[in-house]
Amino acid sequence: MPHSFRSLRDLPSQPGRVLVRADFNVPLDHGRVSDDTRIRETLPTLAALHAKGARVILCSHLGRPKGKPDPRYSLRPVAERLSRLLSEHLGRDVPVGFCPVTVGLEAEEMSQSLEPGGFLLLENLRFQPGEEANDPEFARQLAQLADVYINDAFGSAHRAHASTVGITRHLPLALAGRLMEKELQYLGRALHTPEHPYVVILGGAKISDKIPVLASLARQADVILIGGAMAYTFLAAQGIAIGDSLFEPEQTATARDLLQQSQAGKFQLLLPVDHVVAPRLAPGVKSEIVTEIPAGQKALDIGPQTRSLYASALAGARMILWNGPMGVFEVPPFDQGTLAVAQAVAATPAVSIVGGGDSVAAVHAVHLADRMSHISTGGGASLEYLSGAVLPGVAALTPA
Repeated sequence: MPHSFRSLRDLPSQPGRVLVRADFNVPLDHGRVSDDTRIRETLPTLAALHAKGARVILCSHLGRPKGKPDPRYSLRPVAERLSRLLSEHLGRDVPVGFCPVTVGLEAEEMSQSLEPGGFLLLENLRFQPGEEANDPEFARQLAQLADVYINDAFGSAHRAHASTVGITRHLPLALAGRLMEKELQYLGRALHTPEHPYVVILGGAKISDKIPVLASLARQADVILIGGAMAYTFLAAQGIAIGDSLFEPEQTATARDLLQQSQAGKFQLLLPVDHVVAPRLAPGVKSEIVTEIPAGQKALDIGPQTRSLYASALAGARMILWNGPMGVFEVPPFDQGTLAVAQAVAATPAVSIVGGGDSVAAVHAVHLADRMSHISTGGGASLEYLSGAVLPGVAALTPA
């Protein structure tokens, strides 16, 4: 059953210093934030803390600096962008201070000097080897900066790091932020209490990446739509020719088991009936649409008949969960199946939950993000949660 936890509603009336674990792992281009989606997602939590007069210390990782300082991964540009976004959101000038270290005397002095309603961003957590090692001493040093802890970084909740787990052992309250709470509410519904008919769309390259999720969601779903290269493992398991398409021969037994469950009436499993194929994956390569994949050709996207079939299956849904692309989304024209699915999901009145980088990118590419009920910020975390795993960062929250 869903994990119960305390949230911002349990914040003391005089919160004092609040350390917020955010997910500011954003792309940088020549020292500037090139996509601020993850920063914007934290604004509801930060606005609520500002309104309560909290002194807010923010921490996050960025990239993989391997436990030592690396100026390429400094969070300083994030502080600048966050200040601008907060100022726009709150309608007044809101400076965000930047601490050039993560813990230690300078961080303690800067956090102590914060005014009520003020903001301070610490330097990259992963500049410290103790972060990913969940080192107790590093966690204790982080905890010294605050009176209350809030985790609003769902995308890192599947990692047992010092800033997601260790720190909670040193502070009396570990609360879920608005974004964390929203993620767990939507994904919890998809996992435990979906509305029916419930349609699950799974794509991507490998069944092996999705086996736990498939096994978990097969118990709840009415229909499962399969796309991406993982579809060809299912077709190969049925003895259907797949040409040179990518597939996982070691997973054909898993695919056969799921096909048998479908045939037994546990759920309906739909696979591509036509395919966009090409001799190799390259921009501008000549492609064609086939129902039978010839030797020497790779299937790189679902074809138009499959797009129509999947759209029909989606039309009657009351809840939809989508994770993974239908084809090689990053190389046109093999993005058309994924874009068509995005449009079909948006066209339904169903509760729609989208997770996974390429699925999210497709939704944004066709400007349909506002037509989705929830777009998850955590690719790996959402997959682990939907598989039924207990996420360390969620388990560490103070129980309700």
